[in-house]
Amino acid sequence: MTDGCCSPSRGPAEDEPAAAVPGRAHRAVADSLITVPALTFRMGDDSAWAYPADGEGPVHEVSLPAFRLDSHAVTNARFAEFVAATGWRTDAEKYEWSFVFGGLLPADFPATRGVEGTPWWRQVFGAAWNHPEGPQSDIDGRADHPVVHVSWNDARAFCAWSGTRLPTEAEWEAAARGGLSGSPFPWGDELEPSAAHRMNVFQGVFPGENTGADGHLGTAPVDAYEPNGYGLYNMTGNVWEWCADWRDPGYYAHSPAVGPTGPSTGSERVQRGGSYLCHASYCRRYRVSARIGSAPDSSSGNVGFRVAADV
Repeated sequence: MTDGCCSPSRGPAEDEPAAAVPGRAHRAVADSLITVPALTFRMGDDSAWAYPADGEGPVHEVSLPAFRLDSHAVTNARFAEFVAATGWRTDAEKYEWSFVFGGLLPADFPATRGVEGTPWWRQVFGAAWNHPEGPQSDIDGRADHPVVHVSWNDARAFCAWSGTRLPTEAEWEAAARGGLSGSPFPWGDELEPSAAHRMNVFQGVFPGENTGADGHLGTAPVDAYEPNGYGLYNMTGNVWEWCADWRDPGYYAHSPAVGPTGPSTGSERVQRGGSYLCHASYCRRYRVSARIGSAPDSSSGNVGFRVAADV
């Protein structure tokens, strides 16, 4: 992990479990996949917006064949169907805890251990995909919100069940750009064009004062804002999204120009897109080129995923 409002990591990568037994592809998943055409685009960012230590540069040209990507992140409702069909237990459930942003916990919540240097991240026992803020919480009224507290391992298992896969990092960025070139956001160059909120990010003074000016304090529905040029919703903000690749900040310096799939080994899997905790004063990773990573068994309340498939 590179910054405190990004997703925290449990630590070194754990062995990845076997994926869930594939079943009949969920029809709703297949129906929401959008085809991104074959394209060549300029990947990365080396402008003043970028975090050089994250390996956002150098900007380089990448060519990709056509692929399909879900128009939105996997929802609580879809993940619940997967769990009901397979009996899958998430890593958060196996560990019996996950990371929760302290600002979302009730005022009388019992004291819990914080992450060193980023105390707003709290170790909450009983936090899981169906109890996002701990055992006293549930997902009632949040069926259309992105599932959170899912690890890379959990996301891969969902993909095996639904007949899909995780997007590569290059596919994710190409899709997030929505056909635009060089813009930091899926809709263009301005953070809030015409003073309109275009994504779910932190409003106010991080981490103690979130005004909720964009309408949300935590997660938002997966289609809460206008889609980008390809018809994809919430490619920035809301929740970080797992990608297939291992993370290496130096990868762009030698990555293939055609269909890169990331390093062959690593300790963290890539996450993309930023989350509801990103704020310009602290973490400006709510951009299409921003990249972080976390151990494949890690989970937190601001990380989800969306699925991809070949054409």
